[in-house]
Amino acid sequence: MIRPVFEPEALPVESTGADLPIVPPERLTPDGLRARFTQRLVWAPEPTDVNWREPGDPRAAAVLMPLVVRDEGLAVLLTQRADHLSDHAGQVSFPGGRREPEDENAIATALREAQEEVSLAAERVEILGALPDYLTGTGFRVTPVVGLVHPPFAVEADTLEVADIFEVPLAFLMDPANHEVRLLRWEGGERRFFSMPYPRPGTSGHYFVWGATAGMLRNFYRFLLA
Repeated sequence: MIRPVFEPEALPVESTGADLPIVPPERLTPDGLRARFTQRLVWAPEPTDVNWREPGDPRAAAVLMPLVVRDEGLAVLLTQRADHLSDHAGQVSFPGGRREPEDENAIATALREAQEEVSLAAERVEILGALPDYLTGTGFRVTPVVGLVHPPFAVEADTLEVADIFEVPLAFLMDPANHEVRLLRWEGGERRFFSMPYPRPGTSGHYFVWGATAGMLRNFYRFLLA
């Protein structure tokens, strides 16, 4: 079972998603997504309570949001990070990491990290575009790069960084009825964030998609509704 780093309290808030519109199915297809990224759309990312207060700028980073083209529909390829990592240990995330000096842009960072973490070949990825940068509480300004992954391809985890690789149907993650808002409290503060628990096939457990990954997926939902 994939376990969260902590068990946050679920919040009974109005925006859990049951009253929000669903994404039209035709937009959850390769052609539908290609069309979305060629349009000039007016939309606003989901508000976040993360503010950067440290000296200097947040560190630049990028992730690849890999949308695998399957006969049954698009699926999002996700990883569970290894427990010993200093940043986001044990969490479900997209392949990605900080930008290196040799990276030409965010796309180069995302593709390089996907190759290093899960051995995903760049030539199997059709880049569609990018979503607005996402600021994390750990001090990264992350550019989510969206791409279609065309089979055949193979993935293999770099066990120093990745504990598991799995896929979740895009339709599940883009259904607002599956979006939760949770609360983390600690002495002196609290933080609300999205989560999207996905039942793990063949078990009684779930993959706990939350935090920055869920926040970027929520922005993708907003983008697809624009």
